[in-house]
Amino acid sequence: MLLRLLSFLCLLSLPQGVLAQHSGMPTREPVPETCPVTKRDQTSLFLPPPPYRTKAGNGRFWFGTDRLWTNLPDNGILPELADEMTSAHPTISEKVFWWRQGYDARLEPRPRLRVTGKRIDSPAPPLEVSPTTNAFTQNIAAMLVGIGFPANGCWQISARYDDDELTFVIWVAAPLTTAVGHY
Repeated sequence: MLLRLLSFLCLLSLPQGVLAQHSGMPTREPVPETCPVTKRDQTSLFLPPPPYRTKAGNGRFWFGTDRLWTNLPDNGILPELADEMTSAHPTISEKVFWWRQGYDARLEPRPRLRVTGKRIDSPAPPLEVSPTTNAFTQNIAAMLVGIGFPANGCWQISARYDDDELTFVIWVAAPLTTAVGHY
């Protein structure tokens, strides 16, 4: 009995990554310390003005000013649900929503938002950025851009709407892989 309890306690003390490697669960590479991802505790804890939601959602936080903002993952990693990359579609795609106080999707169906980005930890081809469109989340107008990252790594993303600019750093993860441990 004591041996079983001791074995159980040892299993509980193993890091999640080790357990995932041995269980065949998908694992994700950690963000390297050299990638200065934008995190909630490093920002000014922006909250959107009414009528926008004050909570960004599960595992996300608001980042920006009332002139331009987005929501980012707490862990600094995109995409949150990585699909397998194929040779026919070699990019990692992510939809990014942006908000701006006073933005009216009916008056501006193609927002003047421009999104750019560059990989900051290594050379990479440029981002693929879709034309900006309008979107609605819970009956509130937003701006939506599709971003295609040609490679995983540390990326700096900037958005500009008129004279307002917002920049953040994100880690773009490789597609999830299933690790198989060796005993």
